[in-house]
Amino acid sequence: MKAPLQSRQQIPRQRILERIRAATLDCAQDPAMREEAYAALPRAYTRHGQLSAEARLKLMIERLREYDAEVVETTPEALPDAIAAQLAASDKHSFLAPPGTPSEWMVTAAWKISGLEWTIDHGLATAEIEQSEGVVTAASCGIADSGTIVLHHSASEGRRVLSLLPDWHLIILRASQVVETLPEYFARFQQPSGLVTWISGPSATADIEMTRIKGVHGPRFLNVILVRDKS
Repeated sequence: MKAPLQSRQQIPRQRILERIRAATLDCAQDPAMREEAYAALPRAYTRHGQLSAEARLKLMIERLREYDAEVVETTPEALPDAIAAQLAASDKHSFLAPPGTPSEWMVTAAWKISGLEWTIDHGLATAEIEQSEGVVTAASCGIADSGTIVLHHSASEGRRVLSLLPDWHLIILRASQVVETLPEYFARFQQPSGLVTWISGPSATADIEMTRIKGVHGPRFLNVILVRDKS
């Protein structure tokens, strides 16, 4: 008589788990051995990009635009004016900002745009965040190879909810924050503390008939200001 199908499936699974436990037992109990074993792992994958600084930024911009994000470039001195121009072009009036947002970003924009309203997130309720039309945040890193922007939710990047509920998101990304490959990101941020959000373009998805829908799980519009501080 054959064993039930569920029992037959559990046997190889149990054996695999037993082998894993046996192989990792010493490392799990000894932190120094665990670190040594991790350092000894083979790393034959690409760990460093080959592009020049200018080519890396060009690739980052190209990838972002492929995702239907709007990208403009500016200098540190002209950043407040660039922010004001993006806010004016958005045709929106109520914006959120994290508590660590540089004051000059908001002050200059307020001077240039009548009717603009800023709300600083000091623990706003979800319902209050949903009422805002847009949000302006900084970023921690940009990965050119995939066109991904990474938020570590610092004081100038804000809580994750700020990057999910408003319909329009303006991100300030500095050239010095852009790396070429994912391994370079992990080399730069070996132990990110807290929550990390990865953004690759505006929120979009498609159903089985390939009907593209924007804004399902985040902002429908992503605008990026690339600040050429250095690279």
